[in-house]
Amino acid sequence: MNCVERGIKRVFDVVASLFGLILLSPAIFYVFLRLRRQADGPVIFRQERIGLHGKPFNILKFRTMRVDAEQDGIPHLAEKTDDRLTPVGKFLREHHLDEIPQLWNVFVGDMSFVGPRPERQYFIDQIMQENSDYEQLYQIRPGITSMATIYNGYTDTMEKMLIRLQMDLEYLQKRSLWLDLRIIFTTVRLIGYGKKF
Repeated sequence: MNCVERGIKRVFDVVASLFGLILLSPAIFYVFLRLRRQADGPVIFRQERIGLHGKPFNILKFRTMRVDAEQDGIPHLAEKTDDRLTPVGKFLREHHLDEIPQLWNVFVGDMSFVGPRPERQYFIDQIMQENSDYEQLYQIRPGITSMATIYNGYTDTMEKMLIRLQMDLEYLQKRSLWLDLRIIFTTVRLIGYGKKF
């Protein structure tokens, strides 16, 4: 992308994320109430991820796991059938509703709608041992969705992480406004059809 395209993409991110937050405010309020009724911890889950230029930021999600999910202090990859998920959290994750707070991350510039999924430093260090090209992803904002998200799903193994990296590097080389729109529309369509990533 040239400078003009990057500017257009950022304007789209700001306008669309603000519109999304307003449009989804009833759903946000409903999820907030459901999670508050669990009375077992905070509603919003914050976790440090690495973003543009390798700088850390706090990604936001609706909390889907027990508060003691990583009580041993060691980061663990989430699995589709993870027994750390709360009943409400399982529903949110299956329908991708836990990602809604990331619209705020997009609005403030931590993330974009389309880009590589941001990862924790702990797992980046492991990926870098296998493929140091990961650092190339620091050139762009991480995203809510990507081709890797659509076709590789949740990365619950190192093998999937390396596949995702290759797909993200391919996106880095081919990215364009047209490709971003295709990824967004494909993501919305597949979620509408009930696809579980």
